[in-house]
Amino acid sequence: MTMRDDLALYCRYLRLSFRAQLEYRASFLMLALGSFVASGMEIVGIWALFARFRTLRGWTLPEVALCYGIAHISFALAEAVGRGFDTFDRQVKSGEFDRLLLRPRSLVLQVAAGEVQLLKVGRFVQGLLVLVWAFLHLSEPAGLRQLALAGLAIAGGTALFLGLFVLQATMSFWTTESLEVMNTVTYGGTETAQYPLDIYRPWFRRFFTFVVPLACVGYLPVLGILKPGTVAPWVPFAAPLAGVAFLLVALRLWRVGVRHYTSTGS
Repeated sequence: MTMRDDLALYCRYLRLSFRAQLEYRASFLMLALGSFVASGMEIVGIWALFARFRTLRGWTLPEVALCYGIAHISFALAEAVGRGFDTFDRQVKSGEFDRLLLRPRSLVLQVAAGEVQLLKVGRFVQGLLVLVWAFLHLSEPAGLRQLALAGLAIAGGTALFLGLFVLQATMSFWTTESLEVMNTVTYGGTETAQYPLDIYRPWFRRFFTFVVPLACVGYLPVLGILKPGTVAPWVPFAAPLAGVAFLLVALRLWRVGVRHYTSTGS
């Protein structure tokens, strides 16, 4: 099958998933609103912090809101399309993955499209509103360069979080259960990325730069937007590619896991 056929099939999966989730619209709207409010409580906490202390190591509220918006939009997109990997351990335990192996289609496509959560639109919209507010309240108006950097950061962040979900699913081939430690770098990574990385300890910054490159998909592009003189001009544009590279490595490890899969015997 060609890449075009796979993409066409994925679009069909999306349409079916969206139609199923919109079958009960009142329920969908309430769940989406709940997601919006739950994630919105975090920005309220950040606002309360700045209402008390005004700045955070020299960072103002709009500047931190910029980090927040990029992180939450990226995570919402990754969680919406990569939810199948986040819950993949259930397929391993139930033996459902055996059935996917019999189909002449990409396993990545089947797992990713198996559970697409449209209700994540609540977190996405909330993050987008915060991002727009941040751009409108920065000390200098944003131009095309700043908007392009934000778009690249979101694309790189989405790829990075997808890579983390794929790694979590890959571990299930050996552990069967999804390891909770992965939540510290997926859901916990979102909490980390919503603040500038320079407020953390050096070892923590190194981990989220060279092991899980959150700094590359969030902090460095934000520096390019807010403080372009602090890094080389090409760095903020190239840094988000680390998220794509991380996803490609995760997919390679996924293939290793598939080759070592021995079924549940159920």
